[in-house]
Amino acid sequence: MPITVRELAGKLALPVLAGDLSKPVGWVHGTELADPTPFLEGGELLLTTGLNALRDGYVERLVRAGVVGLGFGTGVGHDVVPPALVRAAAEAGLGLVEVPREVPFIAISKAVSKALAADEYAALTRTSEAQRALTRAAVRSGVGAVVRRLGQWIDGWAVLLDAAGQPVHAHNPRLVPDLTAELTRLRTAGGLASAAFELDGVHVFLQVLGSRARGVLAVGTARPDPGIVNTAASLLVLALAQHDSADAARRELRAAQFRMLLAGLAVDGLPRRFRVFLVAKPPDEDVFWAEHDGDVVVLTDEFDGVASSEVDQSGVARGYREARQVRQAGLRTFEELAGNLPLPDGFAEALLKPLDAETRATLRVWLAHHGAWDPAATELGVHRHTLRNRVRRAEQALNRSLDSPGLRAELWLALHREGQ
Repeated sequence: MPITVRELAGKLALPVLAGDLSKPVGWVHGTELADPTPFLEGGELLLTTGLNALRDGYVERLVRAGVVGLGFGTGVGHDVVPPALVRAAAEAGLGLVEVPREVPFIAISKAVSKALAADEYAALTRTSEAQRALTRAAVRSGVGAVVRRLGQWIDGWAVLLDAAGQPVHAHNPRLVPDLTAELTRLRTAGGLASAAFELDGVHVFLQVLGSRARGVLAVGTARPDPGIVNTAASLLVLALAQHDSADAARRELRAAQFRMLLAGLAVDGLPRRFRVFLVAKPPDEDVFWAEHDGDVVVLTDEFDGVASSEVDQSGVARGYREARQVRQAGLRTFEELAGNLPLPDGFAEALLKPLDAETRATLRVWLAHHGAWDPAATELGVHRHTLRNRVRRAEQALNRSLDSPGLRAELWLALHREGQ
């Protein structure tokens, strides 16, 4: 953000005297003219030693010209800032600071120039990052992802309208105003013209996509950044012009990548841990998805669909099998499948046969607490040593160690099925 008069005064230890000090400084200009306004553009911090600053109407002229502040140098023509100037600045709301002789005017110019350069660099960096993010979205997921990513970067709303003015993709659609009047006004014999205007305090951009007007990108933001909007528009032109062939190519690429994952090969761009989701149709969100064997598969950590347990890239094949099992069981997550897997006839009875009723009840509670001794003993109302003895007795009866995750899983399923 640009440096304000107050921030500049604090940075250089300049005494603050009057007026509104919250305005950003666009430039610094030193002058002793009685009326410097013909040489100003607005947004300046004006520096003077006061040769003509006490003339009638001086402060009012500066305010009308858009000057954001006045720095009055003392120790040259005046030992202190004249009280009359302080009163005039207070009445007009012009920020007024004292510039002692030991603070040269050039130091103020350098401070503002440095702040402006830093702000411009930050803006360029942000624009560059946004351009890369938009390009990734375009390459990976297409038109809808570009619109959503644009809306996120500008912290506002964005909508892609088709040639008839109907929304196709949008980010924050509830914030999009009725643009019918503006679109109608901008229509020409050759189609829509691009425009930028302000609507209810929001900066609005309308960008026609391509010479054949395949659509219109409409954007609203409190922080206008035409560079980001222009990048998104250019990417959308390319995406729309090649939509059909590019979409088919992307689908085939994602399908090939998913086949690689099923074969145990890694691909770039996936999170470290995720779930395998089965969904009804290809998503608009910026996530990895692919079509395989009649399924639409999404690999992400959270989504609306039938889900596997959490896996990494090496476990995609297992996750895909789990998701299909969950769907076949009519459930939503693999965790819900725990007590619903089909067991062979007689499995539970055969596994639990060596265990008496007390041992079975003990194991049911202990396994429900994931093998944690203290909470299981508390629920059972026994000392944890007693609990350990019962678990050891179960191991002896089964002739197997309960340190085995496989045995624990089998026992949990068998005990769950027995309780139904």
